[in-house]
Amino acid sequence: MDKFSAFLLPLLCFFLSLFLSDADFTGNLSDPGLTSSADSLCAQLIEPNGYFCSEHTVQTKDGYLLALQRVSSRSGDLRVQQGHPVLLQHGLFMAGDAWFLDSTEQSLGFILADQGFDVWVGNVRGTRWSHGHISLLDTDKEFWEWSWQELALYDLAEMLHYIYAVTSSKVFIVGHSQGTIMSLAALTQSDIVEMVEAAALLSPISYLEHVSAPLVLRMVALHLDQMVLALGLHQLNFRSDVLVNLVESLCDGQVDCTDFLSSITGKNCCFNITRMNFYLDYEPHPSSVKNLRHLFQMIRQGTFAQYDYGILKNLLTYGQFKPPAFDLNSIPKSLPLWMSYGGNDALADITDVQRTLEELSSKPELLYLENYGHIDFLLSIKANRDIYDHMIGFFRSLEKPSSY
Repeated sequence: MDKFSAFLLPLLCFFLSLFLSDADFTGNLSDPGLTSSADSLCAQLIEPNGYFCSEHTVQTKDGYLLALQRVSSRSGDLRVQQGHPVLLQHGLFMAGDAWFLDSTEQSLGFILADQGFDVWVGNVRGTRWSHGHISLLDTDKEFWEWSWQELALYDLAEMLHYIYAVTSSKVFIVGHSQGTIMSLAALTQSDIVEMVEAAALLSPISYLEHVSAPLVLRMVALHLDQMVLALGLHQLNFRSDVLVNLVESLCDGQVDCTDFLSSITGKNCCFNITRMNFYLDYEPHPSSVKNLRHLFQMIRQGTFAQYDYGILKNLLTYGQFKPPAFDLNSIPKSLPLWMSYGGNDALADITDVQRTLEELSSKPELLYLENYGHIDFLLSIKANRDIYDHMIGFFRSLEKPSSY
């Protein structure tokens, strides 16, 4: 066995275990409602902290059943909620719980509710809190035939339509990581942007050409996305006993697992490592192999575009050899944007953020934090002071007096 094969085989086994997990993480797929109140995000993380919370289900045009939670402060009443609606859109391998994993003083979902905003929490297809599909099971190949392109143009679009219809108000969007990819892609569409008052983007991503995370770059170099697709695997699910054992074997002399998170996201300055076991009770959530491949295309090609099927299928699908790009310049100059990015972020690299800014027709308000890594924007113990106060000030500046 040559050196390359000796390196590749254990790594391939590691990733195969991600996709072959048999854990059911998408809820009751035959019932658009929850199996029981105890299974809901409201019941598990929000109501125990004394906040009012209600569960909603949204159906996308392609049949997925998505969960939305509506949250108000401990002194609020959902029936007479008066604050401006805010949609929180999570990142890759996460779901709506990501906004409520720290204390009520540190978690953005709780903070916005306490500030009087009408908080809506998005959960994309395939995640634990969303409820499957009207006809497909999560064991079906077709269930996982999507990437962030569908998450942007179907999931995010339908959640915005629902909130807009219920509240009769344009919506503030807050996105983190993949949630910013979805937001920026969606905002290039005129029918979607009409429902949005403003967007605040944490670790903003449209380009990934300068990703520096060592483990991610290794995965891209080995074309692991193509390997797993060739093996007929479609779901990425990180929850299995087999995976835990394989991670331990992979760490043995090959990966420095004392800094495993940094090898994926960059060094995080303010992440509360003592709460890791609690975080792992909720994260990670599944995604699709096609989604991973779409992200890898962005890294390899330096593009912010729709999924690349190859020349022949691109011609059939798009009517051109290359997939259409998402034109950031088409996002209206009049749409207020706010972005916060970090110097230690190995996924939302500063060079790529600058390229995004150059292509936008507007000049977003910016907050740069030199020592922040990718996860800090979501789980830093100081994010309330370092980031969220600035974001809320941005939203307040746009609110009309009649909002209260």
